[in-house]
This record gives sequence, C-alpha cells and structure tokens, in this order.
Amino acid sequence: MDYPLLVVLCALVAIGTAAVYTATVDTKLDGLHYSNLKMFAAFCLPMLIVACMDYRVLTGKLAFISYGIGLLLLVAVKVQGEVINGAVRWIVIKDFQFQPSEFVKLSTILMATYLLQRRGGEKLRLLRDVLPIGLVFLIPTYLIYDQPDLGTALVFVGMFAGMIWIGNLKTIHLLVSGAILTGTIWLGYWMLQTEHALLKVVIKPHQMDRILTFLNPGSGGDTGWHVANALRAIAVGGSFGDDGYYLKNGFIPYAYSDSIYVAIAENYGFVASAIMLLLFYFMVYRMVLTVLESRDLAGSYLVVGLISMIVFQVFVNIGMHIGLLPLTGLSLPFISYGGSSLFVNMIAVGIVLSVGIHRSKGAEAPN
Repeated sequence: MDYPLLVVLCALVAIGTAAVYTATVDTKLDGLHYSNLKMFAAFCLPMLIVACMDYRVLTGKLAFISYGIGLLLLVAVKVQGEVINGAVRWIVIKDFQFQPSEFVKLSTILMATYLLQRRGGEKLRLLRDVLPIGLVFLIPTYLIYDQPDLGTALVFVGMFAGMIWIGNLKTIHLLVSGAILTGTIWLGYWMLQTEHALLKVVIKPHQMDRILTFLNPGSGGDTGWHVANALRAIAVGGSFGDDGYYLKNGFIPYAYSDSIYVAIAENYGFVASAIMLLLFYFMVYRMVLTVLESRDLAGSYLVVGLISMIVFQVFVNIGMHIGLLPLTGLSLPFISYGGSSLFVNMIAVGIVLSVGIHRSKGAEAPN
C-alpha cells in the first residue's frame, strides 16, 4: 500500500473541507463541510476495496461493460436529467444527485487502456489503434459538451492526449496532430475576428462570452465580473490570507465548488495555495513512481490516464481563476465540494494503489 499517497489524499481533503467551511459559513449552505467529511469517510471503503482488487479485472471485459453503462447514463441525462443553472448534467433521485460525466471519465480510461494494451508497447497504427481510441473519447466528449459542459468535455481531450502519448504514438502522427491543433486554433481566432456565422452553431452564447472575456478582460458582463473579482480576491489574500471580503459579500460565485481555489487564496493566502499545489505535485509524483515501477503495460496506461485527468483539472481550474485560461465550470479534485467528483477521484486513487500493490504479478514491460 502506498501510504504516502494516502496521506496526501487525506491532506487535500482536509484543505478542501476547511475551504468549504470558509466558503459556506453563515450562509444557507452552512454545514456542507460536515457533509464533505461524511462523504470522504463513506468513500474510503470502496476506495480500499478497489485497491485490494487486481486492477486487471477492470481492464478486461469489465471495461466494455463500464463504458457502455457510462454512455447509457449520458443518454439518460439527455432524456431525464435535471436542469440546474441552465445545464442538464445531473440525474436526481429524491435528494440524491449524481453526475454521470464524472463516472464516464473512469470508464473511458478503462476502455482506452484495454485498446492500448493490445499493441504490447509497439508503435500505434493510425487506422487500427489511434482512430478507435479517438472514437472512444469522442463519443462521451460530444455528449458531455452538448449538456452543455465544456469544462468536463475538455478533460477528455486532456486524458486522450496523455494516454495516446504514453501508448507510443508515432512521431509523424504527433507532428500532424500538432499541426491540426495549431490550424484549428488559428481558424477559431480568425472566425472570432470576422464574427463568422458558424461560431453561433458550434459555440454557445455563454461560452462565447467567456472566450471574449478571456481575450479582452475589461469587456465586462457576468463572466468579466466573475474573473475580475476572483483576481482581486486572490490579490488581497496576500501571503497569509485576508478577512474574506469578496467571499463574504457574494462576489465569488460557487466559491464552495468551481471557485474554491479563490476561497483558499483569499482567506488563507499564497502560502496555503502553494502548500496545496505542492500536495498535488507530490500526489502526481507518487503516481508517476507507480507507472515507472509497474511491470505491466495496462497498469502504466491506466495510471497515466488518471494522472492526465487530475493534472488537467487542477491546471484548468486554477488557470481560469488567475487569467491564464477562459472561465469554465470545472471542479478542483479533492478540494471542491461535490459527491460525484470526490467519489470518482477517490476510486481513481484506489486504482493507482491497486496497480502498485499488484505490479509484481505482471510481465516485464518491453522497452
């Protein structure tokens, strides 16, 4: 058992619980931090059960089953999902809310791992390997983007990039992919400048507002107001925190979930923010060690997919609040309040622990 990884997990959840308390105290949501602790305690058991299982069970036929269930859940959201804040992302059963897109992150990684391990470490072929794996990621990405949930959809892009890279992508395919990405960015910028009609079909109005605010921070609007207040709150937090003026007076929307980094930076300062980032770094470091020590390609692919999922979310969540990226709805792993997110991320840790525990049973991976 990788005990340092478990210690880091507990430390991150402790920081998240303190931040949720700060963001909700003396509001109608007061008490969410207790709920956060209860969920963490409840999710420890399934995490440890997964850790004790042989992860190869998950990358076999079960990968097909979990992936199929995930897609059915996304379709169910489209048909029977609850509309909350203008988006249809949740299945609500009485007082229970479940966000299927979180579960689909894991099921997609499992499915991609199954497809990657068949090559045995050899270079990936375009038609037989890269395109099928791309399709595995594309289907849930489209369904989630249509909810609309651009932030979570982008996570799938990050996971695909990480897994296809570790899967031994040919240099020519990497160069072509880079050229296509560059061309797409240039085309998008040109369409923005010329106000092309196709943009209204591809990009929803609120997403366009966020992109324009990113390109022109002083443009105003709800998104500009949110970003400007987030930057001010982070700034006044200084080294050791402030009295939380922006947080207490409602200038930071969803401070207990998507904007929780701002709550930490304003109330506890740069030092606390830096400690949190160091904990994330150490968590990823422990996961990378698991990849390097794994004697099985499936284990390596699996953990790299989970690393990509966590790193991408951390980078985007913090980047959008400090002006590096456009604003989008995306939780901060282990820190933001949310049962679906916490459960999936803890199961991800359980899978990493399983790869570490059972690594000696695998065959030596080829160089």
